[in-house]
Amino acid sequence: MIVCWFLCQKLFSLYNYYFRNSIFANMITKILYFILILPISLLPYSLLYLFSDFLFFIMYRLIGYRKKVVFNNLKNSFAYKNDEELKAIMVNFYRHLCDIIMESVKGFTISEKEIRKRLVIKNPELSNYFADKGQSIIFVGGHYNNWEICAQAFALYSNHECVGIYKPLSNKFINDKIYTSRSKYGLNLVSMKQTKKSFEDSVKPRAIVFGSDQNPSNPKRAHWVDFLNQDTAVLFGVEKYSKEYNCPVVFVSISKVKRGYYQVEYSLITDKPNDEPHGKITEDFTKRLEKDIINQPQYWLWSHKRWKHKR
Repeated sequence: MIVCWFLCQKLFSLYNYYFRNSIFANMITKILYFILILPISLLPYSLLYLFSDFLFFIMYRLIGYRKKVVFNNLKNSFAYKNDEELKAIMVNFYRHLCDIIMESVKGFTISEKEIRKRLVIKNPELSNYFADKGQSIIFVGGHYNNWEICAQAFALYSNHECVGIYKPLSNKFINDKIYTSRSKYGLNLVSMKQTKKSFEDSVKPRAIVFGSDQNPSNPKRAHWVDFLNQDTAVLFGVEKYSKEYNCPVVFVSISKVKRGYYQVEYSLITDKPNDEPHGKITEDFTKRLEKDIINQPQYWLWSHKRWKHKR
C-alpha cells in the first residue's frame, strides 16, 4: 500500500496509467490517505525509517521497481565503472529513495520547527541580497537529495515571495494534498502553464523555483548539452525567463548531512543574464548539478527515464 501511495505521490505514472482521474481512483486515494498515510506521517522519524527499510525490501528485492532503467542510466553515465560498482550505487540509490518517500509522507504533518532542524540553508544572505534590492531571482536545482523538504523550506529562509513551478497531477485529491504540503510554509505553487504570469503579477520581489533536470516534453525547444557522458536535452525555461525579466540565477545545491538531515548552499550563476551568451546559463547549472551527482551519485533520481530523446 505504501508503494501504491508513493507511485501516486511521487512517480505516479503507474497509478495514473491504470486509474487515470476516475471516481474510483479518487476514492481509493482518499482511503489510502486517511487510514494509512496520514497516521504514518505522525510517527517519529525513527519509526518512519523502519518503514523505509521494509519499503526498500519491497521495491528493490521483491518488485524490482524500474531496476533496468536505473542500471542502464548508471551504466551510460559512468561507463568507467564496473558492474559491481554500479550495483552498489543502485542499492544505495534505492535505500535513499525509500527514505525520501517516507520523509515526504512526513511532510504532510511536519512542523516548521522540525523543518528548520532538518534542513539548513548555509547562505540565505546570497538570495536575500537581491530581495532587499527589490529584485526577483530564479532558483534552479534538480531532483537531488530531498528536494521536497527543500521546497517546503525555501520561504522560511527567504525575504522573497517564493514561487515554485510545478506540473499539476491529474488526480485532483493527490494534487491538492501535495499542493498543501509543499506550500504550507509560504511557497506559492504555480502551474507550468502559468510560468510567465508568475514573473508579472506581483509587486513584491519573487524567487521563482525551477527543477530543471527532468526530460523535456518537447526536445525541439530544449538546449542540448553533454550531461553525465550523454547528449542531453535540457529545459530552457530558466535561461529564457532570466533574460526576459533580467533575473539573477542562483543554483541550489542540496547535500545530505546524515539520514534525515540536509544542508543547502546557494551559488550565483549570474546576476547579469543578458550579458551571457546563448546557452551559457543552461550549461552552467547543468554542470553544477552534474558535479554534485558525480560526487555522490546515489542521491539523484535515477529511476526517471531521463534520456528518452535523441538529437
